[in-house]
Amino acid sequence: MWKYYALLSAFFAALTAVFAKIGVKDVDSDLATAIRTTVILFITWGIAILGNHTCDFRCIPSRTWIFLILSGAATGLSWLFYFRALQLGDVSRVAPIDKLSVVFTICLSFMFLKEPINAKVIVGALLITAGSIVMLYK
Repeated sequence: MWKYYALLSAFFAALTAVFAKIGVKDVDSDLATAIRTTVILFITWGIAILGNHTCDFRCIPSRTWIFLILSGAATGLSWLFYFRALQLGDVSRVAPIDKLSVVFTICLSFMFLKEPINAKVIVGALLITAGSIVMLYK
């Protein structure tokens, strides 16, 4: 089932890139990110409230809070830089370079989470890296 969610995530990320490129055309990229974040805020809180998941709110351990806050900060910074890159560059070049995050994730998950890396993962990471490097140059 996780594969379907991952594919849906990739599809909506692609829509995000295209919609964002159009959306940042006539507005500051930071303001565009703030608007996008507000929409996400309402959608996710709506899902949490309608799904009756807010009762779990009180039971979140402090360590979890720390990492969720750090994750949120990293996400916000990623979006700010991504929207600025979209404003300045072609979406067809920015989006593939942004996917270097996959390579960074593989490296960080190996170092900090001790997740295994096999030949298939290494080859995939190298291909993503090569593709991103190609996109850096016209």
